[in-house]
Amino acid sequence: MLTFALAVFFLIITPGPGVLSLAGVGAAFGFRHGSRYLAGLFVGTNLVSLGVITGLAAVMLADPRVRTLFYLISVGYLLYLAFRIAFAGSRLAFIERAAPPGIKGGILLQAVNPKAYAVNTALFSGFAFLPEAPALEMALKLLILNLIWIAIHFFWLWIGITLRRLELAEKTQRAINIGMATSMLIVVALAAFAPH
Repeated sequence: MLTFALAVFFLIITPGPGVLSLAGVGAAFGFRHGSRYLAGLFVGTNLVSLGVITGLAAVMLADPRVRTLFYLISVGYLLYLAFRIAFAGSRLAFIERAAPPGIKGGILLQAVNPKAYAVNTALFSGFAFLPEAPALEMALKLLILNLIWIAIHFFWLWIGITLRRLELAEKTQRAINIGMATSMLIVVALAAFAPH
């Protein structure tokens, strides 16, 4: 169980579309709107978890046409996000929007987030700790995953809000944007070269 918890921590804390966009919403719109977006990400990631656990995601992605379409949408969206982050200039923007994305935006992001599917597949298909009680193991995994997920995502929201308050120099803001965009491109590269 401890190995599973450590895997959850390290797989979720790494920058991906969910946490980067959440930090961006926090930086741009503050805690209230960031919390609404976080709620959408939470619902979305649990829908992905249930899709992976029940096998629905595997069934849907078994069709090569659906898999290719999902792949193109996911990689395209991640490239778009990386582009927007990298070219935000000296503004610490992560993601620039005129209005906060809200709950629906969080759910939709997780629905096309390849990292969410990869992480959930790795976590729920591996790290067995109760082979004699698989239903209990899945329930415990969901509980552990959600507890760690919530803490990490509130941490990323706090990072976004804190960075906004720091009023960093333009050069520092630009360096953070480039670092975040690079992280997104690594996720895109992993998605592009993973078997699909």
